[in-house]
Amino acid sequence: MLDPAKAGHVAPDPANADLAGAVLTIDLGALCDNWRAMRAASGAAECSAVVKANAYGTGQGPAVTALRAAGCRTFFVAHPHEAFLAKAAAPDATIYVLNGLPPGAARRLAAAGVQPVLGSLHELAEWRREAGDAPAALHIDTGMERLGLTAREAGEAAAQGAGPLSLVMSHFVASEEPDNPLNDRQITRFTELSALFPGTRRSLANSSGIWLPQAPHFDLTRPGYGLYGGNPAPHVRPARPNPMRPVVRLEARILQLRDIAPDDTVGYNASWRANGERRVATLSVGYADGIFRSASVGNTGSPQTHTPPHMGGAALVAGVLCPFAGKISMDLLAVDVTGVPRDAARAGDMVTLIGDALNVDAVAARWGTIGYEVLTSLGQRHARHYVGTA
Repeated sequence: MLDPAKAGHVAPDPANADLAGAVLTIDLGALCDNWRAMRAASGAAECSAVVKANAYGTGQGPAVTALRAAGCRTFFVAHPHEAFLAKAAAPDATIYVLNGLPPGAARRLAAAGVQPVLGSLHELAEWRREAGDAPAALHIDTGMERLGLTAREAGEAAAQGAGPLSLVMSHFVASEEPDNPLNDRQITRFTELSALFPGTRRSLANSSGIWLPQAPHFDLTRPGYGLYGGNPAPHVRPARPNPMRPVVRLEARILQLRDIAPDDTVGYNASWRANGERRVATLSVGYADGIFRSASVGNTGSPQTHTPPHMGGAALVAGVLCPFAGKISMDLLAVDVTGVPRDAARAGDMVTLIGDALNVDAVAARWGTIGYEVLTSLGQRHARHYVGTA
């Protein structure tokens, strides 16, 4: 088996970062400030951090290290291997595995001091049999219908004795929608079911849940998306500015500029046609780098044209918002820079794909997805530049 330590990395090493097609800048100071804002909004509850999926694409090691320095002492991941990495970065922290207990993994998790979030009676029985009195969390389903014990199973677990539990938790279905009646139903249901385990800490609120008017903070909040700059309360009315600082910035290099004659087409399947004399910049980035193909912009109306129901991608070139042109390729995309002064855009210049007016939520809306997917799809070929401290 190939040793991962000897396998090399796809991302450019620092010595060659200037040759990368794109640069992803991650502001660890902003990440920590966002955690502090979430902690303040959590009231008396402890504020943890969700760092699954490579800390939402920002890099789990640097994110955990920075957040630990800021004061965070509890982290949530999805898979055991993420938990082991998080434990290495924060040995004194409590690490929870949201996806539960893989069969046969109990002893390894217990030996590493990692706690699974047990989501079934079978998992609970295996953990107690194999891990003894090692603590774990218990997941009660209050409406998501994915993982977690049903109300009946929670009653059985309580009656039989669940053993040492450090946390009882559930997950909101629609906390980003403050007026959704599901929120009140889940809060009530969780309050009732968690009472079956007296003295055990409780957790329900994710990023959006922290900002709900009901303040369902219980003993521990679990922010994720908001930590990385996403708006945790996008549907609050009246609308208010995103309280989170932006964490990621993605810039791509211009490889070439060319003048396009009227009726010339750009990209695969000739899906974009110049409606006059246009100027197009080709960027050194594509869908292999996390730029969704759904962000392509076509205008020919041919059967091969991909015309998304959303507006399509754009870049900020010398401060000017410029739409994508044609289909996004694996390694390249074209941008219509006709509106940019000719001397303001040159080969080698960097243009902004995420950042400033193109914040992660705005980008997601243009690409036809959600900010979570944009962040967690950030490619591995970008040169990564970390700035800021806790």
